[in-house]
Amino acid sequence: MIYDTPTRVAVYVDGSNFYHKMKSRELNIENLTNFNFRGLAEKLVSGRTIVSCRYYVGVVRAEESNEKGQKLRKEQQRLFAHLKSPNQNFVIKQGYIMNTNGVYHEKGVDVKLAVDLLVGAYDDLYDVAILISSDTDLIPAIKKVHHLGKEVEYVGFSFKPSVALTAVSARSRLLVKEDIESFIATEAKLL
Repeated sequence: MIYDTPTRVAVYVDGSNFYHKMKSRELNIENLTNFNFRGLAEKLVSGRTIVSCRYYVGVVRAEESNEKGQKLRKEQQRLFAHLKSPNQNFVIKQGYIMNTNGVYHEKGVDVKLAVDLLVGAYDDLYDVAILISSDTDLIPAIKKVHHLGKEVEYVGFSFKPSVALTAVSARSRLLVKEDIESFIATEAKLL
């Protein structure tokens, strides 16, 4: 869909949610450093003006003796470098990961995303927010954004959509495997 009027769009990606959907058996994509996030954002924006692209994620920290943790940390640092590169041009908003009795939980990420949605709406930084997340904790923020006269477009995945986010968003789009595959590239294409 191409829009007639210039519209300012902010793109918000829930990194952990996106990562787990990409790793799912339906997509089976492990390496996000070969993913063209900017290309996906531009396709979703569809001729409107991108004012901001943000990626929200808990930062992996690992003890020096933890080989698996160190590997995950290094992979995440590569992803951050990729996202910050001039061709991707994403801002990374960091939360943290907390270990509770061997179970890891991301903390602070949803709050940062919700606050940015609200601040952007209150400060008139965007007309439309594209939200790539299936986290229903964001529904109160989405409702307030709509109340402030802005739109939120929900982008999810066809194999596991959020009915609740679809219901509260101005528009919804569900990505299929073919949508995603077109943004997987070799490093040479991304540089």
